[in-house]
Amino acid sequence: MLLAAVERRIRIADRLARNIADPRNPLLVTHSVADILRARMLAIACGYEDADDLDHLRTDPGFKLACGRLPDTGRDLCSQPTVSRWENAPTLREVIRLSYALVDAWCDSYPRPPDAVTLDIDDTVDVVHGHQQLALFNAHHDERCFMPIHVYDIATSRPVAVVLRPGKTPSGQEVRCHLRRLVRRIRRHWPATRLTIRGDGHYGRPEVMTWCEANDVDYIFGLPGNVVLHRLLEPAADDVRVRRAETLVPKLRRYAEIRYGAKSWGCRRRVAARIEATTLGLDIRCVVTNLRGGNAEWLYDTLYCARGQAENLIKLHKGQLASDRTSCRSPLANQVRLVLHTAAYWLMLTVREAIPIPQPLATAEFTTLRMRLIKVAGRVIETATRVRIAFAAACPEAALFAGIARGLQPAGP
Repeated sequence: MLLAAVERRIRIADRLARNIADPRNPLLVTHSVADILRARMLAIACGYEDADDLDHLRTDPGFKLACGRLPDTGRDLCSQPTVSRWENAPTLREVIRLSYALVDAWCDSYPRPPDAVTLDIDDTVDVVHGHQQLALFNAHHDERCFMPIHVYDIATSRPVAVVLRPGKTPSGQEVRCHLRRLVRRIRRHWPATRLTIRGDGHYGRPEVMTWCEANDVDYIFGLPGNVVLHRLLEPAADDVRVRRAETLVPKLRRYAEIRYGAKSWGCRRRVAARIEATTLGLDIRCVVTNLRGGNAEWLYDTLYCARGQAENLIKLHKGQLASDRTSCRSPLANQVRLVLHTAAYWLMLTVREAIPIPQPLATAEFTTLRMRLIKVAGRVIETATRVRIAFAAACPEAALFAGIARGLQPAGP
């Protein structure tokens, strides 16, 4: 019920359905595209990531009520074959529009354009077990897999974009193309917002950095170490080693900043380094950025290391909403699945945002929310004039559930 209230508020099923053409005769349609997508999203959010689960859920009173149908006398929901047909129905242009709809949903989630926003970009392994198109063998992961790219706004934990791609490390040209399309779409909504792109070392390609500098986009990327970098940082590194040995502390950390230009870059760029000396030796980590402000410590510890939260959000997306269930043969159908799982992510995140901050569940993971608030036993009673939902008298989260439900209701006149 909470998920249904959230979906009625953000209307993400209708937003996605507008981008899919429906060639059916309207007089003969039993399940609209929006209804099909809505049922699939709600099932994913409740932990039923397989389409064939709808063969059983389509008659469930709670699911029928959440999808806007009466629990007893209402028509049953769509079945697995219907869902599978529509996952495979969108064309390439429609799939692109679906992906852009997620970016639009993120932009519309802000009441007003922010002054600045930081976007984290990262990829994750998605192991395949068949002969899906775009699946490649990845030697690092020792699996045949996809490597979809995820983009998040970690200040709000909201997803921005998810793109299915082959199971290999993205090239600089590919990353530049993805960022160009993403930034162009965002600037249609927010032309004056300052954008910062943050990613690990294999996104810090010269093509990406050059494009960002030419298009007024800030960036901070990890920078793999090499002999030249270590030689330039040797004076600072030697000072850290000596100070640690003199003070006899187990660990000493310092920061340094240099100007460095690789041969493929064609120019020199700002590099911040974190140098740490321990009893096990010396560890140097570097980042490259075009930001002018901030010292080396702030750039590395505060700004760059915050990207670790993006990996936690990917774990929520992949592990707790099963977005790695990309078992369709067609890459377009698998991209549609990623879009639907991201829509389910929006539903769960909005439920969590509706929980008051003092409550422990305000920071809970999706699995905990699902077990404590979503998949709760109840009795659904349909009468001639109303539908009643009765929970157990000992339901531990009854008061919180009622408060969230009231808060998600639209305001009266």
